[in-house]
Amino acid sequence: MVTILQLIICLKRFIDFINTNLTLVYYDIAFKIQGLDMKRIWIVVLMLLTLVSFLDADMKCAAGKCGAAMETSAKPKKMIKMFQSVPKDKSTLLQEGKARAFCPECGMTLPMFFKTNHVAHVAGKTKQYCSIHCLVEDMQKGSKLKGIQVVDTHSLKFIDATKAIYVIGSHKKGTMTGVSKYAFENKADAEVFAKVNGGKVTDFNGALEVAKVEFAKDSEMIAKKQAMMAKKGEMMYGKMCQKTDEKFASTAEAKAFIVSNKLCKGLNGKQMQAVGLYLKNR
Repeated sequence: MVTILQLIICLKRFIDFINTNLTLVYYDIAFKIQGLDMKRIWIVVLMLLTLVSFLDADMKCAAGKCGAAMETSAKPKKMIKMFQSVPKDKSTLLQEGKARAFCPECGMTLPMFFKTNHVAHVAGKTKQYCSIHCLVEDMQKGSKLKGIQVVDTHSLKFIDATKAIYVIGSHKKGTMTGVSKYAFENKADAEVFAKVNGGKVTDFNGALEVAKVEFAKDSEMIAKKQAMMAKKGEMMYGKMCQKTDEKFASTAEAKAFIVSNKLCKGLNGKQMQAVGLYLKNR
């Protein structure tokens, strides 16, 4: 393998060779070469170029950029899966309607944040939230929530939230908040999770109180992100969607309309959220 040090040594020797044997005297656009045959110069130049080519190829292979490695690197990179996410067939949707796959408060796709999903009965209907933050948001509007349930992070089943054990402030990313909140049916599972990922073990009331305290700060952060996403959504809507004059009361309703009417082509989950935000707020 040719090293960089060896290349530097070769370059130095070549420069010394030129300085010793070659004198270039400028006459208008001509050069006068003294004491050295032009053929020898070209031989040395070609040898040096060959050396550089071998070195370049060697360095690329060392970095995994040649042969089969180059073919592998050309493949599209997969998106990093979020801890909260589960495949659609592993998630459970308890609410009804065309917008059942989306959080009624923020519009986010529920399976993408399933491990932090909460469910409650509100005015005779079942509502499924992406997070305890959105549950609190509905409370702040004056809604009376009954029969609150939460997903057990371990089993992925809905359990009675009032009997759940929560871990707050772990290293795992939270949903709609800067301080994560994950629930467990068994205290032992919660303690193991906290030992591995950090965080404090508490009950539903403890987690709910933290969510209420953080609500204003989290909402301000979310509003800024949603405003930026809506601007991007406007551009995507103009390029990738059919036009509609429909008005929407929520982002979830807008996204359900996009899906059922095949309004847009080629949108991924994040892009659909952006377009949904734009349609709801325009």
